[in-house]
Order: sequence, then C-alpha cells, then structure tokens
Amino acid sequence: MKEIDYGQVEEASRELYIRALKLLPDDIKQGFGTLQGMETSERARTILDTMVTNIKVAESNNNLLCQDTGIPIYNVFLGRNVAVDGWRLKQAIRKGCERATREHPLRSSVVHPISRENNHTSCGIGVPVIHVDFVEAPDTLEIQMIPKGSGSENNSFLRMAIPAEGLAAVKRFVIDCVINAGGRTCPPTIVGVGVGGTSDLCVHLAKMAATRKLGSACDDPLGAELERELSVAVNKLGVGPQGLGGDATSFAVHVELAATHITMNPVAVNMQCHSARRALARLGNGEIEYGF
Repeated sequence: MKEIDYGQVEEASRELYIRALKLLPDDIKQGFGTLQGMETSERARTILDTMVTNIKVAESNNNLLCQDTGIPIYNVFLGRNVAVDGWRLKQAIRKGCERATREHPLRSSVVHPISRENNHTSCGIGVPVIHVDFVEAPDTLEIQMIPKGSGSENNSFLRMAIPAEGLAAVKRFVIDCVINAGGRTCPPTIVGVGVGGTSDLCVHLAKMAATRKLGSACDDPLGAELERELSVAVNKLGVGPQGLGGDATSFAVHVELAATHITMNPVAVNMQCHSARRALARLGNGEIEYGF
C-alpha cells in the first residue's frame, strides 16, 4: 500500500488555490479563440477581446484573474493501493487552504451563513468543500481545486422532472436557465447539466459537468448527444458575452448522468463563468506535479 504524505497534501492544497486563481487552463484560452472566430457581433467581439486581454495582463503580472476568490472546492481522486487516513487528509487540505489565504494573501470570500462573520481563512463550517472519489489507476492521488465564485454559483437550478415529460423537459429547463441567468454569470459560460440520480447527486453532477475540461465529452453516448445539441442551442439565444448580445453565450454545454428512480427524472444546471478556473496536482514519488 502506498502511504500518503500529508505534508505534500497540505502544500499542494495551498499552491492549488493560488494557481487556480491566477492561471487559466489552456483549454479555456483555446475556447476563447473558437468563440472569437464564430462571433458575428462587432460589440461582442470587442468584449471577447477585452476578456482575453484581461487574462494576459493578469497572468503576466502574477495577478488574480478575477477578484472573487470563491468557495474553495477540492476534489480528491484516490487510486488503488493508496492508504489514507481520512481525517488527516481533510485537515491537511483545510490547513493548505488557510495558508493560501493568509500567506498569499487572498481575500477570503467565506462567511458564516447567519452572522456573516468572515474569519479571513477561506474556511468555515463545511468549507472547504471536499469530495472524495476512487479511480482504478494504482498508486494515484490527484487533487483538483476549483474556486467557485458567487456569480456562477448563484445561477444554480434544480427541477424534479417526471418521466412523462420526456427529454424535452430537460432541454427546455436548460435553455430557460441560460436565459434566466442572462449576463449575471459573466458569459461566455460552461453550462453544466446533471440528469438523473437523486436531488443532491443531480446538483453535484451538474457542477462536475461545469468544471470538466473543454473538448471532453460525456462518457455515455446519449449524454454526449444531448450536450452537442444543447451546445448549439444555447449559442442561438443571443445572450452573448456579458449578456450584451451576440453568438458567444457559452463555450459548451457539458452533461453528466446518473441512474435514477423509475418515477422521477431530476435535472440540474450549474454554470462556470468565462474565468473557468481550476487546477490539478498529482502526488507521487516524493514530488508534486501541477497542471489543469
């Protein structure tokens, strides 16, 4: 069994938060290029150009891509033959998150939900959010960090559809959500769609879809077909960059599925703004490898 180095987990968790806030993944940059090439509105092209310039200036000056440091989310992927003390893992991630906020320093966006008190650590009750999943690859420990800003997170939606409404209800709900969000999510967006499962699983699937790499596809062929169809549809709505009109409403619609009950068909939508931030660390052999 491969033992986890919890000091490395803490250091990776610290560095991931900073990197996610400052470095935009290459697939998102390429997505901007694609949208710039397809945009027919002169004003929308100007807005896209300004966004691309902002990214370049932020990265060249080692500055934040967006002032919203978000709710810190850590997705942990454990491979076979990896031995882990779950409590120590959780504490290492939390300490790394706190260190990133205090040492960098970053604005803490995390407050108590009732008192609204901010302890300036980006941590609180149940935060950072930590999800653990298991992968087949041996001796693998990966940590993905996603700072989820309120502009995108506030535009989250769930509908407990019924099977009799069919797939049309799913499509209609997604389109309605994009229209309702308008410019509040700072489009162009990645629209994450979860279909199936339970209410909580469906919302989680939508967020996993929204934070998936551009150019990837749903593993299920019916899900992949649905995301292709919706990706075309949302860019015909005219919402455009920053909601000011145009073709470039979304980089893509991503769909994730789960089996569900015979009498229900939940559908959820979660969005990423144009600053679709994420960072990844792979731990092994005494080293930490960073990427997206």
